[in-house]
Amino acid sequence: MKVGLLVFGLAGLLALVSFMPPLAGRLRLPYSVLLAIVGFILGVIIHVHDWAPAVMVDFLDTLEHFEISSETFLYVFLPVLLFETALSMNVRRLMDDISPILVMAIVAVVVCTLAVGFSLAAVSPYSLVVCLMLGAIVATTDPVAVVGIFREVGAPRRLMNLVEGEALFNDAASIALYSVLLTVMFQGGTPSAAAVLQGFLISFLGGGLAGFVIGKVTTSLFIWLRGWPTAEVTLTVALAYLTFFVSEHYLGVSGVVATVIAGLVVNSTGRTRLSPTTFEQLSSAWAQFGFWANSLIFVFAAMLIPRMMAEITWIEVLLILVLFIVTFLARAVIVHGLLPLLGWMRLSTRVSRPYRDVMLVGGLRGAVSLALALAVTEQPAVPHDARQFIAVATTGFVLMTLFINGLTLRPLIFRLGLNQLSPVDRALRDQAQAVELEALRAKTDEIARNEHIAHEVMERIHNVFDAGQAGVGAAQVQQLTREQKIAVGMGILAGREEEMFFETLKARVVDWRTAESLLARAERLGDAVRAGGLRGFQDAIDRDLHYSLGLRIALRLHHLPGFQRWLERELARRFNNLMCKWSVARRLIHFAETDVQPLLGADVTQAIIAAHRQRLDRLDTALQALGLQYPVYAQWLQEVYLTRMARSMERLRYREMLAENLISGETYSDLIDQAEQRWDYLDDRGVLDIALTAEVLIQRVPLFEGLDESTLAAIGRLLKPRLALPDQEIPMKVGRMRAMYFVASGAVVLDLPDGTTAELGSGQIFGEMALAEGVDFEARAHSLGYSRLLLLQEKDFKTLLEGNQTLREKIEDVVRQRMRAVEVWQQFQSGERQHEPLPDLGPPVPASPDA
Repeated sequence: MKVGLLVFGLAGLLALVSFMPPLAGRLRLPYSVLLAIVGFILGVIIHVHDWAPAVMVDFLDTLEHFEISSETFLYVFLPVLLFETALSMNVRRLMDDISPILVMAIVAVVVCTLAVGFSLAAVSPYSLVVCLMLGAIVATTDPVAVVGIFREVGAPRRLMNLVEGEALFNDAASIALYSVLLTVMFQGGTPSAAAVLQGFLISFLGGGLAGFVIGKVTTSLFIWLRGWPTAEVTLTVALAYLTFFVSEHYLGVSGVVATVIAGLVVNSTGRTRLSPTTFEQLSSAWAQFGFWANSLIFVFAAMLIPRMMAEITWIEVLLILVLFIVTFLARAVIVHGLLPLLGWMRLSTRVSRPYRDVMLVGGLRGAVSLALALAVTEQPAVPHDARQFIAVATTGFVLMTLFINGLTLRPLIFRLGLNQLSPVDRALRDQAQAVELEALRAKTDEIARNEHIAHEVMERIHNVFDAGQAGVGAAQVQQLTREQKIAVGMGILAGREEEMFFETLKARVVDWRTAESLLARAERLGDAVRAGGLRGFQDAIDRDLHYSLGLRIALRLHHLPGFQRWLERELARRFNNLMCKWSVARRLIHFAETDVQPLLGADVTQAIIAAHRQRLDRLDTALQALGLQYPVYAQWLQEVYLTRMARSMERLRYREMLAENLISGETYSDLIDQAEQRWDYLDDRGVLDIALTAEVLIQRVPLFEGLDESTLAAIGRLLKPRLALPDQEIPMKVGRMRAMYFVASGAVVLDLPDGTTAELGSGQIFGEMALAEGVDFEARAHSLGYSRLLLLQEKDFKTLLEGNQTLREKIEDVVRQRMRAVEVWQQFQSGERQHEPLPDLGPPVPASPDA
């Protein structure tokens, strides 16, 4: 076919499908159903179009000669469909429901395949392998029509996530099973359950691993393309196709799974790895790609229906009915049997009965099933009657699901009330509307006065406002309980916090690594608030202020071989995170006072603000602890934060001047370049000098004063520097060997056996009695703040004392004093010694008159 005619045909189809969404809305038909109708009509008239005008004849001739093969569906359209859906998913919401999604995506596919295979093999002349292959082909669902209906009627977001998540992964499961069964058919014989399961797991899990690795490598490359939006978007397009093809042809695993996982990886990290403006462009660009792919694949697939159904017989019609009933029952077993069981056993999040009813009816099939059926017809090794049966049965089944399930789904959603807001959301909506209408009335009145609008016009506008406020007056947020209001308010602030962190990334106040950590923590905080309200928020803050796994590992590595670089990096990261959280927490309090209080009332807002003030105080305490320990580095971070804010405001102002035509595009570019040069020193990272060398720390210990340099050097070789974090327990054994410590800076608390505590500051020692007496240290020690310690192991204790007479005398004095204190305490404990009353000194002597 000539290139010009090919372009003409594709352009005509795109022009045609551009009118389908509004037409589907007016006809109240699912979008996919309308596309199927249009495609079917085109598939009929392309063979009888001599009556049409010349332009229409050329257009239909072009469509008739399109080479629509299964590879066109699988390699041109499917990667785009999968990647676009993965990008549009909320990854955290997906992970919340990953258990029911995987059950519907994998277990339901296997159950449907087995049910269809054995049922049709029992009532039809076709072999078990053919029937199982048909079962795998029709097991995959198509979310396009379902999600389109959900969005039209306002169905809950979680329900859309469940359906979209199922469709993401069951395409992979279905295609993987199809490929394995096709191989079994070529080899002949009866399929082995173990071989099928092994092939399926290798294809599915291998595809997931390949997609994860390719996605991670690609996201690391985004850093090199920052500032070039067209290049960044182009790389994601290449990623979708390369992941699919490389996984299928070179790795021998599922390209569908690989593409889905790669899309989810880009989705989860794209907001921070891509430049912020590019991420917004990426979402809109892929929404457009997805619309084209969804529309064209459905039209092309529907155009094949007349050809694939041309030789249908009444026996095949009956088999299609059996196929429809069996798949419906198999899905019902999973949806209403297995999902509630998993929820009851706490192996999965609970899915309500209305949700399960919609998921049962919403199992529509679409273009992927038709593409797989078409792929079977292109296999000459498959017997002709088997090819004919699979093509006819799949096509008829897809049409039944589109017209029966698709047309009953909307009434079912309305009947179950899933299109309505929850009582909390309705009350919040009404309150928001009431507050905004009142504010809009005042602003409208001001505009009318300034613009000299006629009084009669103002009266009519006031009537509109009065009618709106009367409609919400009876159902405002005051009807909610105080706990419900607090939960709503905490949820609002949690969502706002996530947006604030993203705004700091867009303003380039933080780098992408810090933003990635902050956004992940903000999402976890939001989940905790939605699950547990105020208590969930407090528990999440406790976890958030805990030391990260990376910091704990870095501290352990520093304790063992003395590796310091990682510890510096982890402490610097904690410092940055705390500063950003402190800034956002302060702004959240202001946001609650100005924006949340009109919605929820002063009492509830004050409770929310009190919780956030506690968080702010804890962040402030943690920052002060680090700031006092590393004042120079703290000042550097404050300078970086302030200068990044200045750079952001400067860039924003130049952009506003460009939009207002105050400067030209060339001047804007030059100003931006100058701003970048002005603030480029921000890329020079400050150094967190934790100064943990023994040579430096021993100079802070009074016991080592007066010793000569050679002696101090010898001591430095025996002592090992340690950093103790706030509230960290200090181990008194290293392996099986006892140890003592010198406190170079900071403070340590000893929990003594008698229930009392003792605080030791800089220059003091502990654990020395255990080494001197050869017994275990009975007290428990933990650090009050960031404490610098010097560790002396038991094997080096005698060496240290034998080589330094002065130091030995000082330590022996400390040991004798503490041994005497322990001896006295033991005497009191045993009753050998009692508390003695003070002697009676007699009555006081009166002062003399002359005094």
